[in-house]
Amino acid sequence: MSGEPPADSDSIEVGKRLVRARAASGSSLGERLLNQFYRFTWRTPLHAFRLRGRYPLKLVTVPEDPVSGNAERGREMLEGMIRWRGEAQEVEGCSFTGEGWSRGFADYMQSFAWLRDLGALNDRAATAPLAEYLMRAWLAAHAENISDTAWRGDLCGKRILYWAAHAPLILSSTDLVYRSTVLNTLARTARHLERAADRVPIGIARVEAWAGIVAAGLLMPGGEPRRTFGESGLQKALGGAFTSDGGSVCRSPLALADGIITLSMLAKVYEARRAQPITLMSDVLAKSVPALQGAVMGDGGLSSWQGGLPLQKAEVDAIVRGSGVRARPLRQARDWGYQRLSSGDTVLVIDTAPPPVSRLVEAGCASTLGFEMSDGAHRLIVNCGGARSGGPGMVPALVQGLRTTAAHSTLTLADSNSTSIHADGSLGKGVEEVELDRQEAEAGSRIEASHNGYAKRFGFLHTRSLAMSPDGRELRGDDVLLPSGRRRRPQTSTFAIRFHLGPNVEVSPTADGSGALLRISEGALWQFRSHGGGLSIEDSLWIDGNGRMRPTQQLVISGEAPPGGASVSWALRRAG
Repeated sequence: MSGEPPADSDSIEVGKRLVRARAASGSSLGERLLNQFYRFTWRTPLHAFRLRGRYPLKLVTVPEDPVSGNAERGREMLEGMIRWRGEAQEVEGCSFTGEGWSRGFADYMQSFAWLRDLGALNDRAATAPLAEYLMRAWLAAHAENISDTAWRGDLCGKRILYWAAHAPLILSSTDLVYRSTVLNTLARTARHLERAADRVPIGIARVEAWAGIVAAGLLMPGGEPRRTFGESGLQKALGGAFTSDGGSVCRSPLALADGIITLSMLAKVYEARRAQPITLMSDVLAKSVPALQGAVMGDGGLSSWQGGLPLQKAEVDAIVRGSGVRARPLRQARDWGYQRLSSGDTVLVIDTAPPPVSRLVEAGCASTLGFEMSDGAHRLIVNCGGARSGGPGMVPALVQGLRTTAAHSTLTLADSNSTSIHADGSLGKGVEEVELDRQEAEAGSRIEASHNGYAKRFGFLHTRSLAMSPDGRELRGDDVLLPSGRRRRPQTSTFAIRFHLGPNVEVSPTADGSGALLRISEGALWQFRSHGGGLSIEDSLWIDGNGRMRPTQQLVISGEAPPGGASVSWALRRAG
């Protein structure tokens, strides 16, 4: 998977382009109800009968785990505590029931991703007994109890990959009954996936399910028919999960990172068998890494889009390194929908596309025309993020709030979302198309984009232009509300343009009330000026890479847009 980056991996398509919302796809309501009924049948004797069959006496080979684990977390596990993104579980007495776990922590435990952290210690004598202890606990709870808690398709697929990559830890025992139970459960998991994979929601989760089938086919004796079947399903799953430029269809960088991990682990399974992966898998992996890097801020961590967490630099670096793909960050993800501006020490990532199709995403966000900005290793402007992190404290009301347009650094009109968010969590009507114009010149980079999310309800188009100087020390912005020219006549509406500040940014207003000084802790001073509305400073929050809520502040430019429209200009300048 290594090699020089493609020649056009960082090319820029200048000029105008129209980005339309994707056509509705994914599972319909009827299909979801049928899938729910199917999951109910997992508890029946019929499904248990379907999982019977021959099981392997051993694995054909043991692949490497391409992504390095966290040795600190591994040491904590040896000391008796499993920690992950602010949650903890004592090793002793861990029953894998999921009681008291958040959704995110439950997925971490049930997927066996924690094996990677034990593996990072490179001490099998110390870590294998602990891995076996937890494996026995999981087998007691779930080996014969087929439920959504542990047998969800994506979890099964990931679990096969982690069991295979860390087989020396879970299969070092001399207890033949235990070893046979582990291998039998692996085979039963593969049979379960053969029936369940195509019922997993379209996207990265379905790719993870089919990857497990392919891996099982490659690793168990006599698995060639399963491999062929799995590769056919994986081919279709990849086509539905990734955009043409390597992004994820749910538009979440965090989900894309998960997809890259899965494909990298599966690539190592192929490598261990000295087999060639399907062409589409290699192509997707080669494109997805620069797409992920294009959503990275100056501190090396991910930007916060579609409810994802801003994974920290060490995690992102491990994922990229494990992929084996060498590439420059994708500056213009035409299909995925993110534009990247980078000059000097300043990095800007802008959402220039409609939100993802509701059926393709959980906790989708109304973030169109939002942006994030960093100065070197410091985040200056952020989005709140974290809606789909599944961490502790993520109560439904907070999740809904983090998905709103107001939780992103962009304009809101009449205190409404640019794309509606229904009470059941699905995305409704709103942004259907974005008109984009990007220009590159010696004077700097400029992006102008507009969306129609408010056109039908309020009669306005929102246009945002962002211009960065060649040295990255100045960013100028204009937010304009224009009558849409459609049947609905614009009415006077209030607006608010929000700039959520990074957690280490101190803000103080200027004496004239039209500006503010933004001082980065142990960093530079930035001057903010605005014209066309009243400027205020309000409280905000940011969900960090561990899923923790961090109190921050935000700049808010507010005003009224009469029927003829409104225009607000603002600028950020680095002092000194």
